[in-house]
Amino acid sequence: MNDRVLVFDTTLRDGEQSPGVRLSLDEKLEIGRQLVLLGVDILEAGFPISSPGDFQSVNTLAKELKGVTICGLTRAREKDIEVAAEALEPAERRRIHTGLGVSENHLRHKLRMTREQALEVGVNAVKFARQYTDDIEYFMEDSGRADLDYVYKVVEEVIKAGATTINVPDTTGFTYPNEYYHLIKGIIENVPNSDKAVFSCHCHNDLGMATANTLAGVMGGARQVEVTVNGIGERAGNTALEEVVMALFIRHDKFDVGTKIDTTQLLPTSRMVSRLTGMVVQRNKAVVGANAYAHSSGIHQDGVLKERSTYEIIDPKLVGAEKSEIILTARSGRHGLKHRLAELGFNYTDERFEGIYDAFVKMADTKTEVKEEDLRELVR
Repeated sequence: MNDRVLVFDTTLRDGEQSPGVRLSLDEKLEIGRQLVLLGVDILEAGFPISSPGDFQSVNTLAKELKGVTICGLTRAREKDIEVAAEALEPAERRRIHTGLGVSENHLRHKLRMTREQALEVGVNAVKFARQYTDDIEYFMEDSGRADLDYVYKVVEEVIKAGATTINVPDTTGFTYPNEYYHLIKGIIENVPNSDKAVFSCHCHNDLGMATANTLAGVMGGARQVEVTVNGIGERAGNTALEEVVMALFIRHDKFDVGTKIDTTQLLPTSRMVSRLTGMVVQRNKAVVGANAYAHSSGIHQDGVLKERSTYEIIDPKLVGAEKSEIILTARSGRHGLKHRLAELGFNYTDERFEGIYDAFVKMADTKTEVKEEDLRELVR
């Protein structure tokens, strides 16, 4: 596990909690099959006790999807765990994901428990879940704002009880990368039995730090990342799967770890999730946005046409895109225009080209983008 990071996808659970998103069973199955093709290790299919529909979704995905661990979320309650176990029963590989908050804020205002009470409930939940599977993940909600000594104690006790994965969520997107790095590293170094579990990053994006925090967690020793396609999820969203996967791939020199994700499926997966959820991907979104491999500045176009790596650190084909795009605008230069004209089969002497270029600049000043039909009109 030292050179491998497990990808835990929660698009169908945390992602579907995005306000305004509701997926049908058929849509969840379509996304689930694509996530298996993408190569995720664990697929969190839902929260079985939350509704009959969620139970059916988890149960159906458990029956239909092979080659992936199917996970069901529960609260630290026996009834939740029983229902999750029933929903997951047909799965080739199953995981129960249970836990409680660990911050004073959550203990006092949400759970209304003392630290000792919450610890006892959590330990008992893990022991109960072990009746149904050996693969138990324990989440410590709001770890990013919790007292470290208490976090260490919880981790030690739930591992003793049988938890095999420890989820360390920055539930409110509160921490910054250096803090989250030391949170993960501190747990691993200060908990005596930390070698008996895999540690997992689950970060939210309230301050725009989800991807950075997750990568910092990997640097700190975490070997599972909890992500959603396109970064969808509660409030400002979760960590984006595509961003973490490509960061680990492109900067392997820094992280020295990898995933088993088929990166060429990233763009098709992103487009499917966007279409089915109705959540539009912003054009300048990292890795999968429409502008991620598009160039409109003349300086950038000149560089990329001479050598792609001058302005692109990701080959578009790596993520399933066909090629870089040269977008003609008033900021474009001669190289970009010549390139686009040549793609359409038009080649001119330098003198003739200058006349076309002058006309192009005037046209471009009146348009957001000069498209193929505009170029054909121009050369006519």
